[in-house]
Amino acid sequence: MSEQVQSEPKSPFPEQKLSKPGLESDLTPRPRYEAPHYRPAGKLDGKIALVTGGDSGIGRAVALIYAREGANVAITALPEERRDAAETRAAVEGVGRRCLVIEGDLTDRDVCVEAIERTVAEFGGLDILVSNAAHQNRKPSLEEVDDEEWDRTFKTNVYAYFRLVRAALPHLKAGASIIATGSVAGIKGSPQLPDYSATKGAMHAFTKALAQQLISRGIRVNCVAPGPVWTPLNAADEGLPPDKVAQFGAKTPLERPAQPEEIAPAYVFFASDADSSFLTGVILPALGGETVGG
Repeated sequence: MSEQVQSEPKSPFPEQKLSKPGLESDLTPRPRYEAPHYRPAGKLDGKIALVTGGDSGIGRAVALIYAREGANVAITALPEERRDAAETRAAVEGVGRRCLVIEGDLTDRDVCVEAIERTVAEFGGLDILVSNAAHQNRKPSLEEVDDEEWDRTFKTNVYAYFRLVRAALPHLKAGASIIATGSVAGIKGSPQLPDYSATKGAMHAFTKALAQQLISRGIRVNCVAPGPVWTPLNAADEGLPPDKVAQFGAKTPLERPAQPEEIAPAYVFFASDADSSFLTGVILPALGGETVGG
């Protein structure tokens, strides 16, 4: 196996628990997002991207790899995630690109619209929309999923995706790309994540419907569906105890979770016409050796 496959961290990790929303700066070991093995080729020169949840995890890795490929990047983050967002902005600016941080809760329709409008106002347009921000909490039974939790999960994961796309469409031209972060839970389901699984399945189906609707406008829509990835999302999951955090991802065929830097190149692939001009409506599983139907 390659050096990177062998060298990425494996469990057991330290037993730990993060309070919501979970800061990457508090997670041990720190998720890897800099992708030192990746070789940029100017695939996104002059492009403008908006990455929701770009303060940490997959979103941070995508923001940085887009910047390395030549894009200016806007990210969204909650006010509580300001410390992580500042690190993302410094990383993007460190490779010579501009970064706009937009604070707000994407369960609010107006925040979704504001994220699009501020990106366009700051950079003069929008070429790539990545709907990545997510919410999840494991529950031992469906009876323990209350209406508030169900609503929060759907509004963060599904409603925001819909609202962001709706607000973005007037600004997207032929050649633009929309990319969602799905999940293996949306393909297989997860017994302790019924609401999260339902939202990710909805996102997969919405991606396919959008791809068909927007193909005549030259806008491609795709989705990356990872398995376990070492990010604050899981360590801050209120239903995942510290001992389970320590073993997170150990059951994959690679016996570890992905690091964000391993998932981010897929977002370059889907954003680049040079790489994926014939692909739209694709749900790409990234599962560390497991094979599933999309």
